[in-house]
Amino acid sequence: MSIVMSQRFLRRQSPSHYFEAVAPMAVARANSRSLQDRGVDANGSRAKKIHIGAINCRIECDHCKRLILSRNYRHGSLLHKCHFSTDDHRTKYANGQNEVASDLVSIIDHLDEIHKIPLSDVRNFCIIAHVDHGKSSLASRILEYTGNLGKERQLNALHRGRSDKITMDSDRSPSVDSDEVTMPEKIAAKDTKEEITLLDTLKVERERGITVKASAASMLYRHSSATNKNGWILLNMVDTPGHADFGMEVSKSLDSIEGAVLLFDAVQGVQAQTLSVHDKAKSKAGVKILPALTKIDIPSARPLEVALSVSELLNFDPDEIIKTSARNRIGIKEVLDKICETVDSPEQLPDDDGLILRAKVIDSWFEPRRGVICLIRVLSGKISEGDRISIIEPSLNSNEHKVGKDHYSIQEVGIVAPHRIRTGSLSRGTMGYVVTGMRDPRDAKASSYMSLQKSIPSLIGNNLKLPTSAGSGLLGQHSVLYASVHPMDGDGFDELSAAVERLALNDTGLEIQRTAGSANSGGGAFLGPGLRVGFQGLLHVEVFRQRLLDEFDMEAIVTPPKVPYTIKYIESKSFKRAPGLPQEEVIEDLINWPEQGQRFSVLEPVVDVRILAPLEYAGDIIELIKRKRGCKIETKPIDETTWIFTASMPWADVVTDFHDELKTLSAGFASFDVSEADPPLQKADLVKVDILLNSEVVDPLAFVCHRDKSSNEARVVCEKLQKVLPRQQFVTVIQAKADGKIIASERIRAYRKDVLTTGGSKAVGGGDVTRKKKLLEKQKKGKKRQQSTGKVTLSQAAFNSVISRSNN
Repeated sequence: MSIVMSQRFLRRQSPSHYFEAVAPMAVARANSRSLQDRGVDANGSRAKKIHIGAINCRIECDHCKRLILSRNYRHGSLLHKCHFSTDDHRTKYANGQNEVASDLVSIIDHLDEIHKIPLSDVRNFCIIAHVDHGKSSLASRILEYTGNLGKERQLNALHRGRSDKITMDSDRSPSVDSDEVTMPEKIAAKDTKEEITLLDTLKVERERGITVKASAASMLYRHSSATNKNGWILLNMVDTPGHADFGMEVSKSLDSIEGAVLLFDAVQGVQAQTLSVHDKAKSKAGVKILPALTKIDIPSARPLEVALSVSELLNFDPDEIIKTSARNRIGIKEVLDKICETVDSPEQLPDDDGLILRAKVIDSWFEPRRGVICLIRVLSGKISEGDRISIIEPSLNSNEHKVGKDHYSIQEVGIVAPHRIRTGSLSRGTMGYVVTGMRDPRDAKASSYMSLQKSIPSLIGNNLKLPTSAGSGLLGQHSVLYASVHPMDGDGFDELSAAVERLALNDTGLEIQRTAGSANSGGGAFLGPGLRVGFQGLLHVEVFRQRLLDEFDMEAIVTPPKVPYTIKYIESKSFKRAPGLPQEEVIEDLINWPEQGQRFSVLEPVVDVRILAPLEYAGDIIELIKRKRGCKIETKPIDETTWIFTASMPWADVVTDFHDELKTLSAGFASFDVSEADPPLQKADLVKVDILLNSEVVDPLAFVCHRDKSSNEARVVCEKLQKVLPRQQFVTVIQAKADGKIIASERIRAYRKDVLTTGGSKAVGGGDVTRKKKLLEKQKKGKKRQQSTGKVTLSQAAFNSVISRSNN
């Protein structure tokens, strides 16, 4: 053992394989400063940044090369358990650096050899979890470990991954032995934190710290299960969003993979969205779910308790749950090894002859200079730059595949790692991007296919298979909220329409209904023409508006979202529907709400709500559910501290302010997700409330609520509008009307000029008071004329005030 002091004695203690280094204290004190300055040991060899001191000393073992930190000498001796005590281990470590170098492999260094990897050595997987459970952090560490972020960081990750010695205890989180520094300081000094925004390509993702778009990356990893001569496994990874509003991104990702790493936070445990994404992955045939615990190194982590609750709730084997931490690179290698060992390779298409190209479009986005860029997965054949391809929309019936009328020349082909790297071609089993010069976003939808133009007759004529997957459910395929989108400027409708279509290219949750700028677009005299757009939730609405501003520099007004209602008309002697009109219709825009005097019943959408929260907030949560007209309330314990609350609730009450109120009363600990109820509709006593500004109805501000709550909610909306609407030169009267009656009213005072003074001096002196009254009466008539002809400016804040109608 090389100790940077004079006089050292090394003797081995068998069989416990301990080494004792005897260091006389007097000699250490005498020689510490001079030897530290020179940086040499007793034999004259150069010391490697080893700190010398009488009390704190770092010593390097000759066998395992570990740096042993001694904070306290006991009788001048130091004990260290050497892990390379035998001659074989010493010889192995002598070649350790060569072995480490041979383990390193990066896809960036072997771009020209990717096509040689057989389909059996390909693994496609995604990472799914609840919001803020470490998906992006784990993905960034995987990219670092596989060399996609550079050789230096890969070597750093490999050393740190091998040096972590984790001990699991039921009462405390895993820890690393503090008495041993297990890596060279020169590597430790260059350590970097996990990059949670590494796969976040959108500005709104980096600003909000959330993932709203699934991102992909390809990697190479050396593993013993590989069948090729190099021992490489090609990994195609997809990082998915965690918020419920972007669940369609998760479903789209699950259609393109064979394995899913399901993360559980070791502190928070199982959350509502965890169960939701688990159910989605379990419903996909052929998807292997790999459970993993994250953040196990946090002092408040409960890895054992969470593992047992996961095992009991989701029927996972506790021993199969991988313990990970992206912060300290714990378990990264274990995750990669588990993926290589348990996830199946993609199945070869039964009619694959190796010649006909079939590439599935996973995602696509629009760039102003390059046009439409597609992320594809090659199922058969090969795609290269210069090929001419056509777009095919698949059908469950192979005889009904729709081939696009246009064909395109491939301008650029490459992989994503996570940045785009040009390779010139992509072969079977690989994921990558293609640039075709396509300008119309509607020509490259997700789940469509690309094939060579010359192969189209063979593909269609021989009824070759194009795998398709169908989704279902209220919150899976169909929009659950509808809103009107209007440009800030009245003449910007065409630019807005083009921007929304390009945005919808890689946002599968949007449902656009063109109105061609007609007067029936829901804007009326206050907003003008607009688009009718379907969304998946309130956060989806906010992200949509922010992306319009970030990516297209277009500021738009989004009206308060509405849920769809089903109207059933009831005929009577005084009222009969015109012949040919349906007796039942779905109302997505409140402009089409039946007029007063017609007899009808209303069916509103209902969802099943699943809430996970600490037991101490049970009473407040049940009270909140009842206040939101919830029913069928059930409770079930997960563990000693967390319970599940399930209930059936109206969807309109969930999307308004339920999330905010739930987070407030539970101090942020509660989480919830929703699913389609059975039956999905229920009859309710609902009424439409119109908002009037100076006696003129503003259709976008109208809302529907329960009849018993109409007066209270109308009063809240009027008070909020009074605060956010700008003050005018005339009085603004805000009224709420339901069933033909005014149920709430507020006023905004007008700006008033003192007409009796001019330039600081009196314009009207003393004398007859009728002269003063004449000026004031003239001003009053002018204000009244302005009130009838003036226009109130509506801002986005005015529409946001209608979304939340609680008294809080």
